[in-house]
Amino acid sequence: MRNHPVSINDIARALGVSASTVSRALRDHPDINAETRQRVHAYAREVNYRPNALAVGLKHHRTFTLGIIVPEIVHHFFSSIISGIENIAYGKGYRVMMCQSNEDHEREQLNLQALIDHRVDGLLVSPSKTTADDRHFRWALNAQVPLVFFDRFLESVPSDRVVTDDLQGARIVTTHMIRRGCRRILHLAATQQLMVGRERCQGYLQALEDHGIEASDELILLCDTPYKVEAARDRILQLAPGIDGIFCVNDFSAVAVIKLLQEAGYQIPGQIAVTGFGDDPIASIVQPRLTTIEQKGYEMGQEAARLLLARIENQETEADYQTKIFPVTLKVRDSA
Repeated sequence: MRNHPVSINDIARALGVSASTVSRALRDHPDINAETRQRVHAYAREVNYRPNALAVGLKHHRTFTLGIIVPEIVHHFFSSIISGIENIAYGKGYRVMMCQSNEDHEREQLNLQALIDHRVDGLLVSPSKTTADDRHFRWALNAQVPLVFFDRFLESVPSDRVVTDDLQGARIVTTHMIRRGCRRILHLAATQQLMVGRERCQGYLQALEDHGIEASDELILLCDTPYKVEAARDRILQLAPGIDGIFCVNDFSAVAVIKLLQEAGYQIPGQIAVTGFGDDPIASIVQPRLTTIEQKGYEMGQEAARLLLARIENQETEADYQTKIFPVTLKVRDSA
């Protein structure tokens, strides 16, 4: 049979004092003399006493737990955001519970329900690509659970948001390609249902307009994963002779398209320049090394956690929702 966790009552019986004395000693209450406090702390360490999180939560009407939902944990960008969230959360005495939606709307709904069932004090969410229905997020807000979106968000849901300056990032990297001589630039885009996809596509189009280059619908393909790049192989290779650059909505698509083009005999960047977005570690490993846009994932995670904790600590205060936009940096390497 598994031993039950050591309780305050167990410590009280072992030391021959009352449970209230142990409780106050553990909180270093001044009513308890120094010798007793020292005895209680020493014995608590010896038996590996841990406070009952449920009891603490009931007392404070909180669980001191934050819920996180990300599309995919394996992405360096999202793992960086999680690290930033944890840094702030743990420093303020909070724990985190983490779920991934795998870019699936139904799984995201189940994740959110599970986190709320576990009484998290607030939610930090980056919605899936397939999320169009906002009812589960509105249900969370109606249940008085504060919500902060990061990287992606639903415009219909009133909330704080922490995002990358996606439009400016796309504009910067496309402008870089134009200044390097590219005039026919293919854009491998994300679904336009996502603000991220729309903003990066708009930045690409603005850069073309800035330099008097006419945009073409045939040079925008919805192709934001390595799998979709492979599925679009024939179309990409059909376009390849008539293009001199490719701007990919993320680094994973960029690496996949570099591999595809190299296998077809194209020189990168000699014949076709390729750029990405995100500055994943793979960008420095692929050959040629990928020119891309650096996002500040860790700092974004920290800011998202700060915004959420401010909401939790001041739920009685009606504060305007904030959107924090993080600037980006062009990382010039060898592919463009």
